[in-house]
Amino acid sequence: MTTLAPKTASLHRMVMTKHMCPYGLKSLDLLRRQGYSVEDHHLTTRAEVDAFKQQHGVQTTPQTFIDGQRIGGYDDLRRHFGKTVPDKSVPTYRPVIALFGMAAAMALATSWAALGQLFTVAAAEWFVAFAMCLLALQKMKDVESFATMFLNYDLLAQRWVRYGYVYPFAEGLAGVLMVAGALMWLSIPVALFIGTIGAVSVYKAVYIDKRELKCACVGGDSNVPLGFVSLTENLMMIAMALWMLTKVTLLGH
Repeated sequence: MTTLAPKTASLHRMVMTKHMCPYGLKSLDLLRRQGYSVEDHHLTTRAEVDAFKQQHGVQTTPQTFIDGQRIGGYDDLRRHFGKTVPDKSVPTYRPVIALFGMAAAMALATSWAALGQLFTVAAAEWFVAFAMCLLALQKMKDVESFATMFLNYDLLAQRWVRYGYVYPFAEGLAGVLMVAGALMWLSIPVALFIGTIGAVSVYKAVYIDKRELKCACVGGDSNVPLGFVSLTENLMMIAMALWMLTKVTLLGH
């Protein structure tokens, strides 16, 4: 019976008192999950790191060696094992999907806790309101970046630049008030106003002017394409405002 030789790899990574390279840990974990026995070499000082880089002619650590061949850093290691390496320059809807998924989960959980049922009219209302709050939070993380990206397509912001700085807080305020079902005389016009301007702006930029832009809906550092998702965000705000207005005027809620 032939016994296969154990797979071994040599990993050189920074492990210093004040810094432990996260990609070194990820490389170590990936190698072990691939069944490798790892010779884990720690670079504990800046001098050791610099000497290692000079010796091997590399610019970064960690560095992995398999069968005496240098594979490279963490991304190179993933490629070596046939795994995908995310390209941050490629547009993606993942942040929006995650955000709306979390809003839906929160709405269903709230409905269950408050009403004892998952699928209720209130759950649908909370979903939109929670989504507005989460979207506002993403924008508030870096209002400056959001406002700058927003100027690329929002018609009101292009006429009044400060609107881009007001928008995240207006959206958040409307969302919080709609979660509470309070001060509808304020939340309804705010949501209707920003939603309508946003919908018109996105429709013009994408479907009339045919421009290819990034959406500022989940913050100024996002790589989400401007289009259907942005339009949906604004249409949801409009629909929510009109629904709440109907409840106030016809149902006396």
